[in-house]
Amino acid sequence: MTRATAVRAVLAVAVLLVSVYISLTMSPRLGLDLQGGTRIVLQARDTATVEADRETTDRTLEVLRQRIDSLGVSEPTLTRSGEDRIIVELPDVQDPRQAAEVIGRTAQLTFHAVEGPAVEEPDEKPSGSDPTADPSPTTDPGSTAEPDGLTLSDEQGRALALGPARLSGAGVEDATAGFDAQGGAGWSVSLEFRKDAGQDWKRLTGEAACHPAGDDRRRVAIVLDEKVISSPQVDPSVGCKVGLPSGATQITGSFSADEARDLALLIKGGALPVPVEIVEQRTVGPTLGAAAIDASARAALIGAAATALFITIVYRLFGALAAVALGAYGVISYAALVALGVTLTLPGLAGFVLAIGMAVDANVLVFERAREECAERPKRSLRSALTTGFTKAWSAVADSNATTLIAAGLLFFLGSGPVKGFGVTLAIGVIASMFSALVIARALTEIAASTRFVSDYRSVNGIARPGAVRTWLVRKDPQVFRKPVRWLVVSVALVAVAVAGIVVRGIDLGVEFTGGRLVEYSTSRPVDVETARDTLAAAGFGDAEVTTAGDGDLSVRTGKLDNDGEHALRTALAEEGGETTKVRDELIGPSLGDELRRNALIALGVAVAVQLAYLAVRFRWTFAVASVGAMVHDVILVVGAFAWLGRPVDGIFLAALLTVIGYSVNDSVVVFDRVRELWGANRRTPLDTIARRAVLQTVPRTVNTGMGALFILAALAVLGGDSLADFALALLIGICVGTWSSVFTAVPGAILLERNATTPPPAPGKRKGKGKGSARGRQGASRRDPLDNGARV
Repeated sequence: MTRATAVRAVLAVAVLLVSVYISLTMSPRLGLDLQGGTRIVLQARDTATVEADRETTDRTLEVLRQRIDSLGVSEPTLTRSGEDRIIVELPDVQDPRQAAEVIGRTAQLTFHAVEGPAVEEPDEKPSGSDPTADPSPTTDPGSTAEPDGLTLSDEQGRALALGPARLSGAGVEDATAGFDAQGGAGWSVSLEFRKDAGQDWKRLTGEAACHPAGDDRRRVAIVLDEKVISSPQVDPSVGCKVGLPSGATQITGSFSADEARDLALLIKGGALPVPVEIVEQRTVGPTLGAAAIDASARAALIGAAATALFITIVYRLFGALAAVALGAYGVISYAALVALGVTLTLPGLAGFVLAIGMAVDANVLVFERAREECAERPKRSLRSALTTGFTKAWSAVADSNATTLIAAGLLFFLGSGPVKGFGVTLAIGVIASMFSALVIARALTEIAASTRFVSDYRSVNGIARPGAVRTWLVRKDPQVFRKPVRWLVVSVALVAVAVAGIVVRGIDLGVEFTGGRLVEYSTSRPVDVETARDTLAAAGFGDAEVTTAGDGDLSVRTGKLDNDGEHALRTALAEEGGETTKVRDELIGPSLGDELRRNALIALGVAVAVQLAYLAVRFRWTFAVASVGAMVHDVILVVGAFAWLGRPVDGIFLAALLTVIGYSVNDSVVVFDRVRELWGANRRTPLDTIARRAVLQTVPRTVNTGMGALFILAALAVLGGDSLADFALALLIGICVGTWSSVFTAVPGAILLERNATTPPPAPGKRKGKGKGSARGRQGASRRDPLDNGARV
């Protein structure tokens, strides 16, 4: 065992031990789509006097945090997103109405003088729910910042005429509920104001005290979200123009303990610097998340076992060692997710499972390179061939993983919500797969190659002899690129079919991109789609789109629908289906839908530009343009296939599409890396001949790597349920067309572009020999066995 191998082995063991320890002692952080709960995105809005910037949004967040903590929600999470958005995650909260109640009324708290009884109807919104009303339960108080002539009902329902706001809730320092056992006054709420606000309060109560006791004008109205939450009389002992000092203010009445505490909470926590509006709301039942975890685990086990069996059959002993490294990869990547505190979402879980199938890519590249070395020099040692395979495969491994990391980065920075988790897990998976292939698998195979048994019985190791596919292709030597235009015609025809599907059938944009509400229900009695549609139409939801989902569940998609409207819809379904349970609920405001749709197009455009720039730097511009052309070809085919199949295009589909982009470029990089190498060594050989040789040499890698991913995706498509079926389907289509395009679109395109290019062929690789020895000596030095120190006698 060499020193380098020993270092790799020690490093691998150390990382594995730490990963096992982390996996056994720490638990993963599950997103709400896996553990169940409600996720709400709030948009801060400007008012006439306050701008919704980073500072005011942070203050708003702290007020909301205080209110939610006071109400006892288990482990809530509140974070700011961007400049003016707040993400609220409430585990185990299944009813959005309950979630809205937890957040509370988010308008500004104001204090008003009562001008007397009102002679007109109060300016309040009618009770009940309009199914087509705006989904946000909040209102913008900016238009009533100075509500002259405002008429509202007090606690007993009497209409009161209120003066303009004299004091905002921002001036409230504290509000506490207390019980006066000695004086017999019962429960009351004590108020404390900040310095300037205390003077305003003193003037307000002093003016009210100028009116006789019992007069409505002696009252002060405390208004939250256009609703009077309290309108106490100023005590008769307070003199005119004297008013109540801040620390001596108490609101008394026939309060129960809960009423006093609720009132104190509303006064103390009701003052937001700026109003907020719900732009997104997602609710997931705990059974859906548990089912997704179980299905993903089974898919991962089955897919990983099939992948391990496949590479063991193809590469025998070294394939089995790569399968061991694949298992180590799973432990390391899981430990990294847990240690970094990454929130594991449903798309992220799918990314973790998918990365298992993609983790064998580097091993396949190395083993195929080692097979070539053994075929060219049968007498060389097995360990020497393996070392050369790792060395020559490095550039392709680095470039292919870099393109996947670019796709993962775009998912994280341009994705939304759970899709960001997919980008994170995919990036961690790529890094962990490189470690498992270049450190763990290399240490295992080098140790095995050093043993006498493996060296003597070369048929056991799996790389000493070329594979059956490679042997057949070399013997047949098909002239695939003699007429490259015909392959491009086939690609153009496929694109035309896909575009026809987009034009004729249209793209079924998900609620994430259009706005609206999508709710999935499970009923105790079977309800067919037509019956459910008629039932909802009779209940006033004639525009609702009803489809089947999962095992007999119903999926209902509507336009604007508030939480009370959703409750009425569920009640109507319960009349036909019995006990009706909400499995999943997604609400997207129209402004956010437009933004997500725009960001999706930006993400695709940036993906094309970034991949083109990277490939142009690493390769010739003709290769870069051809690779990006093949990538666009793949994107159009996947979108067209979903259009023909009538499948929804949503955020998870976007994650799959960006992954397809990375995978497509990955395949093209491997082919063009070999073209560059062969062309540099044979600069006078025509490019179509070089391309043919490169394709025939890399086809085994492309097929074997694709099979590893296909096993995983097939398991996800079959076992993953509706939540992951579309994701797996998009990737299955994408990998198939990506494998095709990397050979029959990118390569012919590069050949045609090179016919008009003036750039000379690539320069030959640098020689390692030194001095002025003969050409033969330099050639021998450049091909020296890595274990040969060069000494001669």
